[in-house]
Amino acid sequence: MLLEGKKGVIVGVANKRSIAWGIAKSLSREGATLALTCQTEKVKKKVEALVESENLQHSIHICDATNPSQMKESFNKIGEDFGNIDFLTHSIAFAQKEDLDGSFVDTSEDGFDLAMKVSTYTLTSLTRAALPWMKNGGSIIALSYLGAEKVIPGYNVMGVAKAALEASVRYLAFDLGKKNIRVNAISAGPVNTLAARGIAHFTDMLKAAQNRAPLGRNTTIEEVGDTALYLTSELGRGVTGEVIHVDNGLHLLAQ
Repeated sequence: MLLEGKKGVIVGVANKRSIAWGIAKSLSREGATLALTCQTEKVKKKVEALVESENLQHSIHICDATNPSQMKESFNKIGEDFGNIDFLTHSIAFAQKEDLDGSFVDTSEDGFDLAMKVSTYTLTSLTRAALPWMKNGGSIIALSYLGAEKVIPGYNVMGVAKAALEASVRYLAFDLGKKNIRVNAISAGPVNTLAARGIAHFTDMLKAAQNRAPLGRNTTIEEVGDTALYLTSELGRGVTGEVIHVDNGLHLLAQ
C-alpha cells in the first residue's frame, strides 16, 4: 500500500485502453484515492461504467482543460472534497488529423496552436489549478513519447508538442522544487490506445517497435501505470525533471 492515505487527480481517462486508466489501476491498487476528470458528459458516462466494472470508488468530474474557469471550478471542488491533493497525472493530447497526415511542413498555424494548447500548455494550466491544494508537496506526471526526441513519420506536430511538453516538465520541476513538488514525464512506447489509432500506419509502428525493442514486445498500460506508481510514491522521492522511458528499450535503437 505505497499510496495509502494519498489523494490525487488523473486527467485523461477515456476508456479501458487509456494509458491514464493503466495509471489509475496501479495507483488505486496501492491505496490511492483518485479523482478522474473527463472532457465531456459522454466520456464521463463511459468512465463511470469502467470504474463500476472494477468495483472502484473514484469520483469522476467534468473538466475541459482548455477552459480556465471550468478547470478552476473542478479543482476547487476536488480540493475541497479531498482537503489536499498529493499528485496530478496529465494524460491528454490532441492534434487535427490533417496535421498528422502528410508532411510536417504543411502543418497549419491553427493546427499547430491547437496541438500546443491541448497537448502542452494544459500541463502548466492544470498544475497551476492544482497548486493551491498541493500543500504538502507531491508529484506531477506528464505522458510523452519518443517522437519528442526522434522523427517518427506520421507523428509530425504532435512530436513538436511533446518536445515542448518535456521542456515544460523541466521548467516546472525547477519552479516547484522549492515547494517539494516533483515533476516528471513518462515516455511510453507505442501503446494501442484509441488516440494512437488516429496516427497513420500505427499498426505498422506497433509491429516495428516490437521487432526492434530489446525486450521484444510492446509497452502495456500496466507497465506505464507501475512506473507512474514509482514516481508518485516515496520510492521516487529523489526524482524530478526527468523523462523516464518505458518502451522496452526501443529508444536505445530508434533511428
